Amino acid sequence: MKKVIEFRKVGKAFGDKVVYSGLDLEIFGGETVTLLGGSGQGKSVCLKMVIGLLYPDAGEIWVLGENVMDLEREQLRVLRKRVSMVFQGGALFDSLTVLDNVGYGLREHTKMNDREIRDRVVICLDMVGLSSDDYPGILDMMPANLSGGMRKRLALARSIALEPEIILYDEPTTGLDPQNSTRIAKMIRKLQAELGVTSVVVTHDMATAWHVSDRVAMLYDHRFPYIGTVEEFRQSDDPVVRDFVHGRME
Repeated sequence: MKKVIEFRKVGKAFGDKVVYSGLDLEIFGGETVTLLGGSGQGKSVCLKMVIGLLYPDAGEIWVLGENVMDLEREQLRVLRKRVSMVFQGGALFDSLTVLDNVGYGLREHTKMNDREIRDRVVICLDMVGLSSDDYPGILDMMPANLSGGMRKRLALARSIALEPEIILYDEPTTGLDPQNSTRIAKMIRKLQAELGVTSVVVTHDMATAWHVSDRVAMLYDHRFPYIGTVEEFRQSDDPVVRDFVHGRME
């Protein structure tokens, strides 16, 4: 399989706090990799460095064949059309309708007309279970009028509007009840299967991690020393892995 994301000996610190030291990670096209680790260890920093919102202090990060650190502003803009990020809080525009939230990137980065944008938005909403048949008038609703689960799905719809090759998910089920968490996990798997995207998921929710992952990478001691399939993690005899997994599941 082709590598689409690669961290090479990456180092990152914020002042005296070391986040990464010699971190290596490879992610291959079409797979879903979940990043696990304790709170505040810097898992979300990984996602932000993939799209150039943060930069490493050492090492290299290669995404879709390009070294992110070498990209100029316009090149980064092009990369961010190919790599979409679903932020923890959704990062929705409260003053824009559902239609304009999902269509925002299409207006900014394409030459599509209003009708074409509307049609694309409808397709994206259908894919995440927010069709107008089930939710009449949803295109004209405001984010504040939606439930927490619906806002998460709206953020997913916006993330796929530009047909990205990679989707980054930062805590996609935070704040949701178990039913909606399961629904979002199923959506992540559905989008991977239907769109063939590569997905990188940061989550504290072990049930979500087990459901969506092809592989799991666990952050420990500023690196990802533990990388494997869900089954390998579940059966691991390593005390660090066992303590983390079973501690999270209790």
